Amino acid sequence: MRSDMSRIALVAAGVLFLLYPVVRPWEDETTTAGAHAAMASGAWVAAHFFAMVGFILVPLALLGLRETVGSTAIAVMWVGAGLTLPYYGAEDFGLHAAATKGANLLDVVDAVRYNPVAITIFGVGLVTLAVGAVLVARKITNYGGVAFAAGFVLFLPQFFTPAPVRIAHGVLMLVGLVWLAATTRQRELSG
Repeated sequence: MRSDMSRIALVAAGVLFLLYPVVRPWEDETTTAGAHAAMASGAWVAAHFFAMVGFILVPLALLGLRETVGSTAIAVMWVGAGLTLPYYGAEDFGLHAAATKGANLLDVVDAVRYNPVAITIFGVGLVTLAVGAVLVARKITNYGGVAFAAGFVLFLPQFFTPAPVRIAHGVLMLVGLVWLAATTRQRELSG
């Protein structure tokens, strides 16, 4: 992937990571009615799909910037995305199916979200993405790299915060990814 396409992919990923919490329905998922209202919605499917595409675009974009960010960071980001995506698929499509098919939704939600293997792989994936982002930041060595890394380092903790904080995290992801794209462009131009 050429570096200009990589930067476009980074910006697109940033937009998608912002859309994820903005589009996501925010209902009380501890109640059957709230969980059903959120998870049966098409917005639920779209929002989670936005995040999944973002997780695919970031390592793909970094591949085109390997001279700047290094192969190790790219490999770590790929592994992190690969470990994270199955959980997102279950959240997106599995919980949506349960919500639309009349299952005992809260039991299914708990079984999907808190399955020990699933939650472990998801957590390891997000931590691996954070490590990869820190490796990228170490190569970039400016605020753009720091903002990029901060978004990924805070990805797991943001799940334990209310909707406004999660939306602010989406803004941080957008800022970090756009700033990384701009930083790599500036480095390329100054050569």
